[in-house]
Amino acid sequence: MEGMKDGLSLKGVAERLTLGITRVLENMPGVVDVRFVEREPAEKRNLLSWEQKNNCILPEDLRDFYLTTDGFTLTWSIKLDNECVPLGCMMINSVARLCPLLQQVSLFSLPNAPSLSDLDWEESERDSGTADPPAPPHFDSRSRIFELDSCGGNGKVCLVYKNCTPGVVAQQSEVWFLDRSLCWHFLTSTFTSYYRLMITHLGLPEWQYAFTPYGPSPQAKQWASLYQPLIFSSEAGSSDTTGDVHLNKLDPTKAFRGRAKAPVPKKKQPAQCNSGAAAATKSSAGKQTGTKR
Repeated sequence: MEGMKDGLSLKGVAERLTLGITRVLENMPGVVDVRFVEREPAEKRNLLSWEQKNNCILPEDLRDFYLTTDGFTLTWSIKLDNECVPLGCMMINSVARLCPLLQQVSLFSLPNAPSLSDLDWEESERDSGTADPPAPPHFDSRSRIFELDSCGGNGKVCLVYKNCTPGVVAQQSEVWFLDRSLCWHFLTSTFTSYYRLMITHLGLPEWQYAFTPYGPSPQAKQWASLYQPLIFSSEAGSSDTTGDVHLNKLDPTKAFRGRAKAPVPKKKQPAQCNSGAAAATKSSAGKQTGTKR
């Protein structure tokens, strides 16, 4: 009986963690091999060790997540030509793999070797702009960046602490996406919002690129339109910066203008004809009187 209770409790935890998305995926056409990797909760001492080592305070929602499960992995495949092809992947790194994106410079590296901090000169002018959109992170000591998901090599989802001061514990964090061209794109301000976003997008390939100006690749758009038609259509309309060229706009001044009518002849024309006829009768009468004389 105790084993059955433990199995039911673990199943309940898995349902809460996945928000019931496993059942949704299993009912989708062509989806096979839905796998959720169950993990033990992280120990509090490991979380405290991570905070002391990186001089950062984990956000409360991410701390609660790690105290429930030390990482998250859910994958699913599709059946094409009697073969299982991996497609969706949702992943959150464990505490041990929540590593800094910017590693310390090695003693054996060249003194003038380029680094990611050399890219910050392009962002310096953007920092003095408006607060919307948020200022992007920096690749130097002003930001502390930790990798949450490697995105299968298509970029990196990162937990970012901005406006950091050396020797001071960082507390405020955000979730950003770093694409393959090393450009930053803001995702959410909290880990909970990002987690829901990941579940909503079903872990489809390149779904993070929907929050970039250029969007996912054509192949990724095809998968999204197949397994995520409602969200894909709404994001395609919101990310269109060329004036919504794919939407049919109604212009009342053109649509309801009606047909052009032929000009109505003026009523002065009969009057002119009558005046001409009268003048002709007068001239003919004058001629007749002249002949009589």
